Amino acid sequence: MNGFAAVDFEFARQVLQRGVAALFVVAFVSTLNQFRPLLGEHGLLPATELLEWARSSKRGQRLLRPTLFRRLRYSDRRLVALCVAGVVVAAALVIGIPQLGPPWVPMLCFLGLWFGYMSITSIGQTFYGFGWEMLLLEAGFLAAFLGSDRQPPPTVVTVLFWWLVFRLEFGAGMIKIRGGREWRDLTALMYHHETQPMPGPLSRQAHLLPSWFHRGEVLGNHFSQLIVPWFLFAPLLGLFVPGPVPAIIGAVAAAIVIATQAWLVLTGNFAWLNWMTIVLAFSAIGLPGIGAAHAPAASDPPWTLDGMPVYWLVVTCAVGVLYLVLSWWPLQNLFAQRQLMNASFNRWQLANAYGAFGTVTTQRIEIVVEATTDEDPDAATWREYAFKGKPGDVRRIPRQFAPYHLRLDWLMWFLPLGRSLEDWFTAFLVRLLEADAATLRLLAHDPFAGERPRWVRAVSYRYRFTTREEFRRTHDRWVRDRRRPVMGPVSLRR
Repeated sequence: MNGFAAVDFEFARQVLQRGVAALFVVAFVSTLNQFRPLLGEHGLLPATELLEWARSSKRGQRLLRPTLFRRLRYSDRRLVALCVAGVVVAAALVIGIPQLGPPWVPMLCFLGLWFGYMSITSIGQTFYGFGWEMLLLEAGFLAAFLGSDRQPPPTVVTVLFWWLVFRLEFGAGMIKIRGGREWRDLTALMYHHETQPMPGPLSRQAHLLPSWFHRGEVLGNHFSQLIVPWFLFAPLLGLFVPGPVPAIIGAVAAAIVIATQAWLVLTGNFAWLNWMTIVLAFSAIGLPGIGAAHAPAASDPPWTLDGMPVYWLVVTCAVGVLYLVLSWWPLQNLFAQRQLMNASFNRWQLANAYGAFGTVTTQRIEIVVEATTDEDPDAATWREYAFKGKPGDVRRIPRQFAPYHLRLDWLMWFLPLGRSLEDWFTAFLVRLLEADAATLRLLAHDPFAGERPRWVRAVSYRYRFTTREEFRRTHDRWVRDRRRPVMGPVSLRR
C-alpha cells in the first residue's frame, strides 16, 4: 500500500469488480426466470398488492425499502426490462469495458446495478428474504468506488471490503458459538450435510465421512470464522512496517477463507453466498508489482495524489466516512448478547450484519406435494411433483445449482420449520390445481403433463442419506418414511 493508493491490490480489484458483476448476472437471470410466477402480477405473492398497501398506508410507506416501483407502476414487462438491463450492464463489467474509462463510469454502472437489484429485493417479500441478497447489494455498492484501470485502487475502499468480509465471517462465527449446542460440542457437521436446505452432488459423500472428520470440520470452521478474519487487516501494517510480511499475513488469511468457502461450494447449494465470500476474500490478496505502474507522481497533471485524481480521492474518502458512521450499529451487534443475523440497520442495506446456521437441524423433514386426477381422493392413485433442487426421488443424485438460486425450493425447506403453512404455499397448491404453466416451469417434472389434477395434497416425509451398505443393496441415495398429512386433499370448486 502507498498511502491513499493500494497499488499492490490491482489484481484484487479486477477479481472484485468482475466477480461481483458476474454474480449480479446470476441474480438478474434468476429473477428473470422466477420473479413473475412467484411475485409478478399473477404470482403467488403479487408485488402489486405490496406496492398498493405501501401507497395507501403510512406504515407501508415507511417500511417499504427504496425501489423504482414506488414511483413507477410495477408490471411484469418492466420487471423483464430491468432484468435485461441489469444483465447487459453486469456483463459489460465482467468483460471490463466500463473500467477502461474514467472512474465515474464503472461507478455509475455498479450503482445502477445496486439500485436496480434493490428495487427487486424491496418488493421480493419472503422469496428475497435471504442474507445473500443484502450481501450482493452491499458488495455492489462498494465495488462502485474501486475506480477504473486508469488509477490505482483506493486504500479506503479496499479496507472497507476487508471490513465486509470480517462482518460476514466473524458474524457467522459468533452466531454459531452463541447458537445451538451442536456447534460447541463439535457435532454440528455430523448432521448439516444431510439436513442443509439443498444438498449438492457431493453432500452424501461428505455426510458419510467419519465423525472425527466432522469434528475437525467444526474446529476448522471456528478457526476460519473467529480467528482468521482479524488477520485480513494485516496489510494495513504495510503503511508503517517495511517488507512483505504484512501483505503475506493478509494473503494467507484470505486463502484460508477461500479454502473453507470452496469446501462449502463442493458440499452444498447456498446460492451465491459462498461464491461471493470467495470473491470478497480476494480483496486481501496483494500482489506487488501488479498495478504499481498506476501510481504517477503527485505533481503529474491533472492534479493527483498517490496516483489518484483529487475528485476521486474526495469521493472515496466520503464513502469511508459514511461507513465509519454506519458501522457503529453492526459493530455493536457483533458483540451483543442478542446478536441479530442478516439484519440491515438502514434503508439502503449498507454496513449490514450477517450470519447463518446458528442452529443445525438433526432431522430432514420434506414436504412432498402430490396430486391425482381421480374423483375419489380416498381411493386415488397419487403422483408426486418433482422439484429441481430439493430431494424427492430417492434415487436421484442431488444437482449442483449454486450460484444460481432456486427460491421456491429453498422456501420449501423452511416450511416444516414453521408453526403453520405460509400463504404462498396455499397459493402454490392452487396454481398446481389450475395447471398454471408459469408455476409448473419452476418444477423439474409435472406428472400430469399440463393436465389439471382433481385433488392435491401435501405430506411430510423424513429423509436421510443411505449408508454405503444400503446404497450397494438398493442404489438409493435417500431413505424416506412418511410422517403425516400436512394439507389436503384439497380441490377447486366446480
